[in-house]
Amino acid sequence: MRIVVRLISALAFLLMVGVVSPAAAQSELLREAVALFDGQDYVTAQEKLAPVARHEKIGQLVTEFIQKSHYRHASVDDELSSKVLDRYIEALDNNRMYLLASDIEAFEKNRYRLDDMVRSEPLDPVFEMFEVYRTRVRQRLKFALSMLETEPDFSVDEEYIFDREELPWLETTEQLDELWRKRVKNDALGLALAEKNWEETQEVLEKRYSRFLKRMDQVKSDDVFETFMNAFAHTLDPHSSYLSPRNSEEYRIQMSLSYFGIGASLQIEDDFVMVINIIPGGPAAIDGVLQPKDRITAVAQGADGELVDVVGWRLDDVVQLIRGEADTIVRLQIMPAGELPGAEERILSLTRNQVKLEEQAAKSEVITVPRDGRDWNIGVIEVPSFYRDYRALSTGDKNYTSTTKDVKRLIGELEDQGIDGLIIDLRDNGGGHLTEATALSGLFIDNGPVVQLRNSNGRISRLDDPDPVPRVAYNGPLAVLVNRYSASASEIFAAAMQDYARGVIIGQQTFGKGTVQNLYSLDQYVRRPDDEGLGQLTLTIGKYYRVTGESTQHRGVDPDITLPSHIDATIVGESVRESALPWDTIKTTRFRPGEPLDSTINTLLASHHQRSQGDPDYQYLVEGIRDIEEVRAKKTVSLNMEKRLAEREESMNRRLERENARRAAMHLDAIATIEELEKLEVPDVHLDQAADIVTDMAVLREIEAAPTQTARIGT
Repeated sequence: MRIVVRLISALAFLLMVGVVSPAAAQSELLREAVALFDGQDYVTAQEKLAPVARHEKIGQLVTEFIQKSHYRHASVDDELSSKVLDRYIEALDNNRMYLLASDIEAFEKNRYRLDDMVRSEPLDPVFEMFEVYRTRVRQRLKFALSMLETEPDFSVDEEYIFDREELPWLETTEQLDELWRKRVKNDALGLALAEKNWEETQEVLEKRYSRFLKRMDQVKSDDVFETFMNAFAHTLDPHSSYLSPRNSEEYRIQMSLSYFGIGASLQIEDDFVMVINIIPGGPAAIDGVLQPKDRITAVAQGADGELVDVVGWRLDDVVQLIRGEADTIVRLQIMPAGELPGAEERILSLTRNQVKLEEQAAKSEVITVPRDGRDWNIGVIEVPSFYRDYRALSTGDKNYTSTTKDVKRLIGELEDQGIDGLIIDLRDNGGGHLTEATALSGLFIDNGPVVQLRNSNGRISRLDDPDPVPRVAYNGPLAVLVNRYSASASEIFAAAMQDYARGVIIGQQTFGKGTVQNLYSLDQYVRRPDDEGLGQLTLTIGKYYRVTGESTQHRGVDPDITLPSHIDATIVGESVRESALPWDTIKTTRFRPGEPLDSTINTLLASHHQRSQGDPDYQYLVEGIRDIEEVRAKKTVSLNMEKRLAEREESMNRRLERENARRAAMHLDAIATIEELEKLEVPDVHLDQAADIVTDMAVLREIEAAPTQTARIGT
């Protein structure tokens, strides 16, 4: 690496005395950097990747746990080995941008050997496959850097296939070169559309590609082993996983919430940092703009700090940039989920803070719905997660915080305000404590079972309403609002309300996460753990079932009344995960449901359909979803500047047209610019529709009660 330092110093001197221009120096530095990336100095800087004795011990332990404790009771055999190989290759090169067909063919010799390796044989072939991958990455990035010596011609009419996941592996280096020529051109075009000149674009991309090279050369043997073990675990189901000792510690820090950040879980996908989920109560959740599947492309410190491009970074390096002191500002450049590469990005400003329990707490509001000359008051309780303060509970504090206690209090406050119906809003609620899901269900049913659990041994247990007294906190019209991100404990509650005919489920089919996991610290299962530790294993050990005997796994909960959503159920949810455990059934447990709601739901559906056709907000939502789906269907982007500018302008104009059509229907003034549109508060169409439906329920209830009241008066 001293050669690199001497090179930079020499160029700096030549620049200072005016012998070379900045552009020429940059081009020269690129050429030299490319040459050095292929030289011996660079290679010796890499860690020698090879399995260690600790890895073999971990493999044996994980194999034992999988065969004894995983819900599938899978045999670690040739059939599983074949699936693990495919999953490992996918983990290395999911978009088929680096490896050649000949590499994949060479890997075939390991297809039925991986099961033997994790049990007893050396793991060297796993590391050899990774070295082939790393060599290909270095070749591709070397080529990408060489492409930066010449400014691309953006007037050529050609397209770049950015989604190659289902396409064949390329056969030759020349084919990969052509693919990467277009990828570099697309990267450059994206920056040009952001109004960067060629020298600025060169600088950004040179840093990006060089950083990715550096990241590859910083890979450690534990990283390779963890990637392979996760391919192994994910073959069984999406929620089983292995964490290396270093990442186990990172997990512990995150779970303790002892750091300040934005409250989002991240992972690397195709060189991008992608948002996996938003943690309730954190800055990102409170702000509400950042969403799962969004990609973070740059990070800046403070209100005026320079944006640092983070495409190609290691995940832990990006996390360190995002974390910081409490009450300080971090700015994120976001490529929204579903947008094409090179689409216009947005800047999001967040104030770092801890994820606070009180900010996760349920909140309430009242929506007033005018109907036939009367105002109907519909209460809304938003439940962002199923939480319980076990620390306070263990110390005997009777005032410990919990979802159920908070919701019960909020119901009382809403009833004091004279609500006519109630919505429990579980959108984006990824779950939490199972005890809270059963206890919350008990607020709306007299008594009885809430959920069933079958473990890996086939034993079925039943979890009942924990309150033995048959009483409810609220018995009026009830709806549960859900979307595709409603998962786990949210699905248990929604399913109970549906099965007991206690409420109407509104929204989108839920996520379908109906499995139970257990965490094993592997150090506890060996007499003398390695000094560096063995890491931890998360294993799926059970499944949840509704009181009807149907699983919530894979299928989730189907709403009684479906609302259109921008969340694409074909890419989000348990059912799209190849190794997800299947939906199945067990015996129905004894429970006492209320009167069937079928006829009521049919009436509500007819009314909703008629009303939505004339609702400007609803039509605005539907049109927006249609546009998003058109974008998602594309697998290619144009590399022609004029076409891309025209596409961007067309997209902006369509957004303006949709908004102004909505405003015209509501007799509001039109707006003229995208800047005005960005400042507008977006209507919560799903919540408004749910409030209308609950109003329908309240009206029906009043109509049904009227004859009885008249009869009493006449006697």
